[in-house]
Amino acid sequence: MTPTTHDVTQLLLAWSNGDESALEKLTPLIYNELHRLAWSYMAREKPDHTLQGTALINEAYIRLIEGKAVQWRDRTHFFALSAKLMRRILVDFGRARRSQKRGGERPIRLEESAAVASERSTDIVALDEALQKLAAIDKRMSQIVELRFFGGLSVEETAEVLNIAPSTVYKDFGLAKLWLLRELARESNS
Repeated sequence: MTPTTHDVTQLLLAWSNGDESALEKLTPLIYNELHRLAWSYMAREKPDHTLQGTALINEAYIRLIEGKAVQWRDRTHFFALSAKLMRRILVDFGRARRSQKRGGERPIRLEESAAVASERSTDIVALDEALQKLAAIDKRMSQIVELRFFGGLSVEETAEVLNIAPSTVYKDFGLAKLWLLRELARESNS
């Protein structure tokens, strides 16, 4: 039997309230969903620049279960935070790779076998920097990109997380993509 959104939400709430048995029941559900999120992100990658998804999923999972202080509201809140966390992991890894290329020593928490090609690492860092600039201009657009691109959330799920209409998600996502493409092109030309 497939768990419902309500089941996941109830387990998240129980876990937030200290019920360790809820985490045991929740683990296979969230781990499977993290797989889906990671693979949806990786499906957009160039064929010659791949990330080993298992290492990304494991890192995200470890950080999520270490975050006991989080008061989960529902399943959507959990996966919105997962999207943000996966973005942070990828960006941190990309920055570490950049630093190593320049001769700096910086520990990489992800397994070396999960290495992103150097060019891809630079792309994710550039995207993060562009998203930070977009957030300064329009925070909601930046959040929409993060939830859709990094989190793999649908338009409806994104609308639910941000408490806006799905049509607003469509419109803002389209505008944000155009802005980001222009910003990334400008950065690559400088």
